[in-house]
Parts: sequence; structure tokens; C-alpha cells
Amino acid sequence: MTLIRSISGIRGTLGGKPGEALTPQDVCMYSSAFGQWVKKACGKERPVMIVGRDARISGPMVRDLVCASLNGMGIDVLDLGLSTTPTVEMAVTMENADGGIIITASHNPGNWNALKLLNAKGEFINAEEGAEVLSSAESGEIHFAEVEGLGSTKILDGMMERHIAKILELDLVDVEAIRAKGFKIACDCVNSTGGIAVPMLLRALGVNDIIELFCEPNGKFPHNPEPIPENLQDISNVIKDQGADLGIVVDPDVDRLALVQEDGEMFGEEYTLVAVADHVLGARSGGNTVSNLSSTRALRTVTEGHGGQHYASAVGEVNVVDKMKEINAAIGGEGNGGVILPDLHYGRDALVGIALFLTHLAKTGKTVSELRASYPQLVISKNKIELTAETDVDGILNTMAKKYSNEEVSTVDGVKIDMPNEWVHMRKSNTEPIIRIYAESADAVKADTLAERFINEIKAL
Repeated sequence: MTLIRSISGIRGTLGGKPGEALTPQDVCMYSSAFGQWVKKACGKERPVMIVGRDARISGPMVRDLVCASLNGMGIDVLDLGLSTTPTVEMAVTMENADGGIIITASHNPGNWNALKLLNAKGEFINAEEGAEVLSSAESGEIHFAEVEGLGSTKILDGMMERHIAKILELDLVDVEAIRAKGFKIACDCVNSTGGIAVPMLLRALGVNDIIELFCEPNGKFPHNPEPIPENLQDISNVIKDQGADLGIVVDPDVDRLALVQEDGEMFGEEYTLVAVADHVLGARSGGNTVSNLSSTRALRTVTEGHGGQHYASAVGEVNVVDKMKEINAAIGGEGNGGVILPDLHYGRDALVGIALFLTHLAKTGKTVSELRASYPQLVISKNKIELTAETDVDGILNTMAKKYSNEEVSTVDGVKIDMPNEWVHMRKSNTEPIIRIYAESADAVKADTLAERFINEIKAL
């Protein structure tokens, strides 16, 4: 049983004892604590909050608990039902709500669920705000409404359509160029809400030849839902067998976008943002970009090629967004396929990523593999070390920083060591009890070798 409390929300496996997993008691406690924070932040006696969920089997139960807890705090809820994370984020501002809760454990397996917490801007609350919510929950200092002040829950339909309409309005999206290409596209939506949103978006973009793979939103994930190469053999085979031009893969809550080439090879999650940024910066005649410290150096190369400057933030969407606002970035995101376009909203959004990528692909006239070959050929090796209760993570990372002090070292988030032609980033995960070790180099062998070297050094410590 696992329960993880972090700036990424409240995440855990279902079942077990309160405080050790995401039980109904924990859902009610943290939902109520967040509701109290929202009331304090907005200063209203009767705030309005948005709630939406992915298609996990536990979703309806968790939604009922969340909505009832918020109603008990005197908060009115607009329930989107099956939705995507970016749709909920946009709904908060479009409905002038005071906050929101997204019920999804993102890429985690089906026995997990989570509460992602949004402020009145439709953005994730920051670490300080999250700490206040956790403190309220764990202290039990939560004050519920009396019967006359109880909130209500109403169903709000049509938000996915409104979300897609906003994407189509962007000057960066060229529907006619996409339609003219007559793309044949396969999509794997892991039987979650992407199965509703992605085909709907593709049709709105003028794509009529769609191969729908795992698009029934029943929450029965057909494979590990994280959109990484080892989980995507089915769509790779379909693309080769049926001659598709592109494969689109999203995670259960549709904030991560992975692409598969026409030859069945992976475009690379890291390069989703690289390609989309290339399109945006070209259309904007330059601009600055942001990605987190664990993302590919290729984005920096592309940004500088358009005359802009690239900035790195700590890992975590809220940190990327803060940095984007600070430097007025044209686009940003994370190397896990997370695209953030300020023109639409400050949140990772696979749907706008799809629209931008298809526009770029149509206008370049290249195949997906040709487009990928036009970018720097770099490979990231992603690894992790399981933690024990005795592990002194800070001590280990400090030791590594000192050992490599002759290189360019960043301690903004864990330790990143930049070398002339490669880098390694070591940090404690926000969502799992592990140390993540990412290394990038010119090819897979070099990246794996670099990562293995640092893994062995850490294990020796």
C-alpha cells in the first residue's frame, strides 16, 4: 500500500488502512482540507469548484467522495464527469471557478488514483500552498458548513468540445493544411478519456482516417499506461500493418503526448516538445523556451537556432510554469511529452500538442521519421534506484555534487552535472519512493553507460 503527498497532489494505491493508501477516509480528508484552502484563498462563503476524472475503475467512487466532501465544506461543484486534465484546467478559468480537483493518477497503473489540486487560475498549487493543505488535513483543523450552508453538485457537459474549439481558434493551428494532407493516424488512448477527446480533436482537425486503438473509456488499461516505448508495441505493429502516417499515444489523463513514426519506431517523448517548439518559434519569429532539468538538450539547440534562449526549471509542472511566466516563454513543458502553450493555458496539454504537431508536419511536408531526423540525435537513459527508509538521499547527492564540482553543476533540483557532450541528472522523485537518474548522450549505448556509472557510484555510497 502506498500514499504519497507532494506538490504533485495526493496519490496512492486503493485499499488498505487510512494513512497508508488512498482510502475513502483519505480522499475525504484531503478534499475537505483543499476545499478549506480554496475558501480562504478566494474569501467567498460559497466558492465554486470544478471536478473531473479520468476513466479509472475507482474514478466514480472517488468523485462521489470528493464532491460530497466539498459540498460539506459549503462549496458548489461543477462536475465534468469523464474529462482530461487540461480540460479541467481550462474549465476553471472558463467558468470563473475558484479552484478544481482532477481525479487521476496520470501514468500510474489502474490500482492507483490521485487528487490533483488547482487554484483559481486552473494551475497546480505551489509547494507552499500544498504544505498548508497537508497541514490542515493532518491536524484535523477543518470546519464544515452547517446544513443551511451545504453546497451542491451539478453536471457540466460540453467542456471537451469547448476545449477543442479554443485549440482550433489558435493562429498556430492550421486546419486546412492538416485536412489537405489526408493523414491516416492511429491512436492508443489506453481505454481512458483520451478515447473520447483524441478522435474528437482529430476529426475537428480534418483527419477522417483514424485507427482507434484502446479508445473505449472503461478504465481497463490494456497495458502499462505510461506512454514509453516498451508499452507501445501494439500501436507500432498497427502502424506498420495498416500503413498509418503517424501514431498518437496519450496517458490516462491526456497531459502527456508520445508519437510513433510511420515506420513503427518511436519519435521519442523528449522530441514531442522539441518539434512543437520548432513550429511555435518559427511562427513567432523566435522566443524563449523552458523545460525541466531532466529534459533533452535538443530543445536548447532548436531554441537558439530560432534566436531565442532556453531556460531550465526544477522538475514539476508548477516549476516549469513559474519559470515560463518569469521569462515570458513562447512555449515550454517537460520531456515526458508535456507541452505547455501559454496562448491557450498554463498546463500540459496533449490535445494542443497534437494540433501543433500536425500543423508542423503538414507544413514541412516531411514524413514523421524525416522530421525526427532533422533534430539533434540525442538519447536519454531513464533509470531509478528504489529507496529504503535508511537512505540518506541528500547526503548522497551532496557527495556527488562535490565529486564533480569541476563540471557545470546545478543543485536547483537534486544534482545535475552538465558535461560538454552529455549530462546526468539525479533527483528524488516527487511521486514515487525512488531516486531518478537520467543521462543524455549521443546514442543509447553512451547514455546507458553514463547512467550506469553514476548508479554504481550512488550504490557504493
